[in-house]
Amino acid sequence: MPSFLVPVDGSPNSLCAVRHVIGEYRTRPDLLVHLLNVQRPLSPYVGRFVRAAECRAFLQERAQLALQPAQALLDEACVPYRAQIEIGDKVRVIAELAACLRCTAIVMGTARRNSMLRWIENSTTNQVIELTPVPVLIVPGSDVTRTERYGVPAGLGTALAALLYAAAT
Repeated sequence: MPSFLVPVDGSPNSLCAVRHVIGEYRTRPDLLVHLLNVQRPLSPYVGRFVRAAECRAFLQERAQLALQPAQALLDEACVPYRAQIEIGDKVRVIAELAACLRCTAIVMGTARRNSMLRWIENSTTNQVIELTPVPVLIVPGSDVTRTERYGVPAGLGTALAALLYAAAT
């Protein structure tokens, strides 16, 4: 039986992954959907001044807010799912939970990026792909902004030209 792990963070891009899973469910009604939100633990500094129960409640509330839009889409489409909240390192939790649940795929939404910017940044998506043997299905989200499309390559080109000029003189 196929099962998908869908990490969501409340962003429009993660909702693109949820919409994709809804489409998959229509063709495979035996599909199990596992929604996941991972919260980073609060700094130990915060723990010195705030009780542990309050910290957990705060993280739980943030996670529920992040899960709500995805749950609303799945509820509206009558797709059964299990929602899970975890605290820890996003990449590790996603990889470990996918293995533990024996998911057939991890479905992640991601922003469209210029290839140079994608090479520079170390996104969660890239890290998950590197860490897990479970297939990762990437669903493209919003379009590249003008700054990302033109500004980043122009800025990198200018920096490279300045370095070459400095090296030559």
